[in-house]
Amino acid sequence: MERKLKEEGKYKYIEIGEGTPIVVLHGLMGGLSNFDGVAEFFPKKNYQVVIPELPIYTLNILKTNVKAFAKFVYDFIKHKDYKEVILLGNSLGGHIALYLTKMHPEVVKGLVITGSSGLYENAMGDSYPRRGDYEFIKKKAQDVFYDPEMATKEIVDDVFNTVNDRMKLIKTLTIAKSAIRHNMSKDLSNMHTPTCIIWGKNDGVTPPDVAEEFDRLLPNSDLYWIDKCGHAAMMEHPDTFNELMYNWLVAKNIK
Repeated sequence: MERKLKEEGKYKYIEIGEGTPIVVLHGLMGGLSNFDGVAEFFPKKNYQVVIPELPIYTLNILKTNVKAFAKFVYDFIKHKDYKEVILLGNSLGGHIALYLTKMHPEVVKGLVITGSSGLYENAMGDSYPRRGDYEFIKKKAQDVFYDPEMATKEIVDDVFNTVNDRMKLIKTLTIAKSAIRHNMSKDLSNMHTPTCIIWGKNDGVTPPDVAEEFDRLLPNSDLYWIDKCGHAAMMEHPDTFNELMYNWLVAKNIK
């Protein structure tokens, strides 16, 4: 689904609807289109969906880390003059959302994470030296989903092109190391922001016990499962994901 990308200075983002802003943070290999279901659903419920393009591959290598990405998103929130937002993050985006919430809880009224890094990091870079092997990359992309057919040729091509770009590969590995370095296990017990954890029961990237650990450590969290679902719940089961998230927001009176 094509959506108009707004550009304001260093920020590029999609903005749909009006109401309480849901700031959506994509993952390392994820695109803005991964959240088409969210972008369709929530504006009808009086929420504004805002999806900034994260500077995954454009920051200086020394600033290619979770902390710098969280600062970028915080600066974006200030740029947009939002007083409070709901943060929704998948994979690396969840990790960035967690780190931002730790540093600036005053701007986050609700946090939603799915397949988030921050506690357990699959060694995403270990096998990438075989980056010229298209079939190998295709299998890696398929492993993200419960249904391998979700890994369309477009998705596989994007991953293949990324890992075959030397600088992008270096930054991918740098981010992977940063994710390990910025482990959140000691921080979560001090984070009281209402948090909704939505997880695929068949997530092979961040397995289900990671979700249980997030739920155990976060003092104000609720955990929901989606069956027959991998690492990107909002893509594989958008209707179920939206329903779980919306019902949670209503129950917590976050609007």
